[in-house]
Amino acid sequence: MKMNRKIKSLLVSILAVFALSTHGLSQRIAYVDLNEVLSSMDDYNQAQEELDAIAEKWRQEINQDYDKIKGLYNKYQAEQVLLSDEAKSKQENEIMDLEKKVRDMQRKRFGPEGDLFRKREELVTPIQEKIFDAVEDYASERGYDFIFDKNSATGMLFGNPRFDKTSDLINRLKE
Repeated sequence: MKMNRKIKSLLVSILAVFALSTHGLSQRIAYVDLNEVLSSMDDYNQAQEELDAIAEKWRQEINQDYDKIKGLYNKYQAEQVLLSDEAKSKQENEIMDLEKKVRDMQRKRFGPEGDLFRKREELVTPIQEKIFDAVEDYASERGYDFIFDKNSATGMLFGNPRFDKTSDLINRLKE
């Protein structure tokens, strides 16, 4: 029996030490919906409208260029029986060169490192930095160890609504 008490005493001591050591390890976690935060910001919405307008303008210019190429091709198709081989070749090359220029313009405007991408970075990066600074300040002031983006690809499958601090961050950004 004495051995049993010693084991019990040792187990209780180990559990107490473990409980005390893990108590200091508890973490405060919150999440926010960055999409909702962004959509609540006037400067982000204005930047998005500007980007949409620029993209639409460029799309129209490119479509007009493609329409010109289509018109030249239709004209070529209609006249081709009357043209010499040299004239056919010249017109075909002109059409192909114009088409290549338009495709290059499309890549320059809308490609992965294109003008629209750079414009988006120019307009949106300062807004993102403002949000990340606000998140960092909020976490520091409130003692949060982690704040996750609800919509990120990290795969948060559940979030207790009491930890959703999206409205707090929106209010902070409006201050």
